[in-house]
Amino acid sequence: MTDKPMLILIAGPYRSGTDGDPRAMAANLARLEAAAWPVFAAGHVPVIGEWIALPVLRSAGAGPTDVLADQVLYPTAQRLLAHCDAVLRLPGESTGADQDVATALARGLPVYHDVAELPRRAPQEAA
Repeated sequence: MTDKPMLILIAGPYRSGTDGDPRAMAANLARLEAAAWPVFAAGHVPVIGEWIALPVLRSAGAGPTDVLADQVLYPTAQRLLAHCDAVLRLPGESTGADQDVATALARGLPVYHDVAELPRRAPQEAA
């Protein structure tokens, strides 16, 4: 049990295994987002790198399959991890998620592989 909410990066496949198919990427994002409520319900703040990176790409006139994507998606996650307290690594092959885990471990951050592993936050919603 912890009294401070953690900012938890949810990491898993987004583009991996999709061959650039927008529907497959949307399905992968939906799987990542499905973990957001359980993280929140445990008393923490969920964040997914694509929630930040995709608007950045759109503002540059690009999308997740454009050449610019590798210059935005991976660096966004790396920058975001500088503010995160932990990573929740969902199943599935993903170079980016594996990089997120490596970065988290190098920074001494915990990496969870199941929402049930997350420390539950004390019930009060102070500050």
